[in-house]
Amino acid sequence: DPAAAAAARSHKRKRVYEQHRPLSELQAGIAAGRYHQGALRVNRFNPFEGWVSSEAVGQDILVSGRIDMNRAIDGDIVAIELLPEAQWKGPSKVLPGSAAAAAGDASPGSSDESAATAAAPDLDDAPAAEIFQVAPETDLEGPAAVSSVTADGRRPTGRVVGVIRRNWRSRGYCGSLRHEEVAPGSITHGVLFVPVDRRYPMIRLQTRQAAQLMDKRIVVAIDDWTTDSMYPTGHYVRTLGVIGDRDTETEVLLIENDINTAPFSPAVHECVPPLPWAVTEADIADPNREDLRHLCVCSVDPPGCMDIDDALHVRELPNGNFEVGVHIADVTHFLLPGTAMDVEAASRATTTYLVQRRIDMLPKPLTEDICSLRGGVERLAFSVLWEMTPGADQLSVRFTKSVIASRAALTYAQAQARIDDPSMTDEITISLRHMLRLSKLLRAKRCAAGALQLASPEVKFKIDTESLDPMDVGMYQTLDTNSMVEEMMLMANVSVAEAIVQRFPSCSLLRRHQTPEPRQFEPLLAAAASAGFSLDVSSSKALADSLDHAVRTDDPYFNKLVRIMATRCMTQAQYFGSGEVAPAEYRHYGLASPIYTHFTSPIRRYADVVVHRLLAAAIGIAPLPDSLRDKDALHDCSSNLNTRHRNAQMAGRASVELYTLMFFKDQSVLADARVVKVKANGLVIFVPKFGIEGPVYLVPKDAANNTNQQVQYILDEEKQTVVSSDGSVRYAVFDKCAVRIAVEEGAAHRRSLVLKLVPRSELPAQDRIG
Repeated sequence: DPAAAAAARSHKRKRVYEQHRPLSELQAGIAAGRYHQGALRVNRFNPFEGWVSSEAVGQDILVSGRIDMNRAIDGDIVAIELLPEAQWKGPSKVLPGSAAAAAGDASPGSSDESAATAAAPDLDDAPAAEIFQVAPETDLEGPAAVSSVTADGRRPTGRVVGVIRRNWRSRGYCGSLRHEEVAPGSITHGVLFVPVDRRYPMIRLQTRQAAQLMDKRIVVAIDDWTTDSMYPTGHYVRTLGVIGDRDTETEVLLIENDINTAPFSPAVHECVPPLPWAVTEADIADPNREDLRHLCVCSVDPPGCMDIDDALHVRELPNGNFEVGVHIADVTHFLLPGTAMDVEAASRATTTYLVQRRIDMLPKPLTEDICSLRGGVERLAFSVLWEMTPGADQLSVRFTKSVIASRAALTYAQAQARIDDPSMTDEITISLRHMLRLSKLLRAKRCAAGALQLASPEVKFKIDTESLDPMDVGMYQTLDTNSMVEEMMLMANVSVAEAIVQRFPSCSLLRRHQTPEPRQFEPLLAAAASAGFSLDVSSSKALADSLDHAVRTDDPYFNKLVRIMATRCMTQAQYFGSGEVAPAEYRHYGLASPIYTHFTSPIRRYADVVVHRLLAAAIGIAPLPDSLRDKDALHDCSSNLNTRHRNAQMAGRASVELYTLMFFKDQSVLADARVVKVKANGLVIFVPKFGIEGPVYLVPKDAANNTNQQVQYILDEEKQTVVSSDGSVRYAVFDKCAVRIAVEEGAAHRRSLVLKLVPRSELPAQDRIG
């Protein structure tokens, strides 16, 4: 009887983890302040380190090691008990993947050391640190670098005493089996499944197909996690395909980020007008719609853009002022509240852009044709029209539904070429030149108000049309026309936000970016101080000014790197209902605007659809849908928008990571790099050209636990340097260096990017950044 045998085995097995306390005890403990409740966030770089933010403690509580995490996984709502101060720890000083980092799992002071040590053979799977596409707003190590409380750099440390709400995914986890030699045959094997997302633990499962599944990406769900098992147990759900295959890995990143790729249902398609579609006489005769087909409107977008949301015009008025128009696709004319298509769009919330694929929020006939403001065709729009002085001061603004006829759909580069070519004096070009001049004045005003010029590393791929593999990759170059369009969109979004809140103060959908707490800047301030310059973070204006002064004559890239690091200190901007917070808290910190929303991309963001409906009601041409009057419904809507927006961003980044891996598959490349963190056994390096960041080991990974060896490097956290014991090698944060990037093929198709330091003298001059 297999069940009896398993029971007998588990009877023999030692307990690894503490029992979770009963819910009633947890609730009483939280009420009394003995325990602290919060969501566990596991470090993406080091899964043996987690954080729970606590209002009561006033900062994040560190949970160090799997034993103290006590079977909680990333996203679980847990109850934490603070350890006595003598047992507090600091964030790990070594790069993970070393034996020392793994040993941290069976940490001294954990409740059952013998059980932890008995389980130590399981710890040889300590994941090596991975290389990531850099997320503009996430610091790689969570709040680990944030202020420590004790003089020796330790922080409030706790252990999980119970799980209040599990966050196990019903859709399961993508990954692969841990490589081991399995004899083919029909015997059931106990195997370990390794999730692709390093934050999750390995999962034990029983399968007869172990041999066939070794080189496959599979989906596994968690069933249980008992106190005597180092890992949770789970079951096989399905196979996705061979590891390393482009389509399989794309499927993995879509499932991991919970992107809905199901085809639209027949009920949704029934909401779409039949093609070919054209503006009708009735549309033009509509008393609520102005005929603006006479205006010289054009769109400016990235190359290959099919879903054109916005078009623009500027014309000089007889009085010497300018009329500026932003015309946005009138999606809500077709997307009616409460229809099957509306319910689906609200649930998807956003279009997801991958390197080679777009997962639409709305059916293609709408996104690429009926709503898209293509050149040379008449389309329905929602227009914002300002009268502005030559000095870019707004004198008036009005909003109207309209019919427009775009004269040209240009790329950023085409628009720039027109503006720069003195021989071109046609109406479109003149409109663009006025627009560029006004946009520069608008930008200067925003900067004077304290708007931040933040930076994120954006990477562009050149794709081979036959094989669809990446042929080349590099940094995304922005032109003046990029920021010209951006300024126009920002101005429209602010004007619309003001208009809807004036009319609907308690149920408008807005977007805010909260002012970061001073402690969020501490990693950046410490790095800056070690490099000999100071940043003032007392306000966005003070930060903007001090970022402008953070320059090094010997490194032109230095300023951009500091801006990327500053961006990481920020929280993400969020959608919210205007009735949920006081008007003083509507502020958007990064844009230095007291109010902001999203209006300009309704083809690809549902937030903008909601805002179009609010604006139509505010100008009296349509009733406000009931769902928007309901505060709870608006709250649920904005929280789904926030989640889906974040998921789409993460999927986009994972797609860039996948293509980067494919690009390096058959070649190793030398690249210029910068040190962004120092550790006792290595560095964390940022590679601007490819937008990637990852660890470089100074000490061989496996040597970290070998104590007979003399310590080769000394870490100075204050100065943020790591120096070899003989003083011959020294690295500091912001140092220039060079790395060789290559893909290492592990067992069963498991590929990973590896960075190795090389002397910078080997780097050809044209590859040096700055």
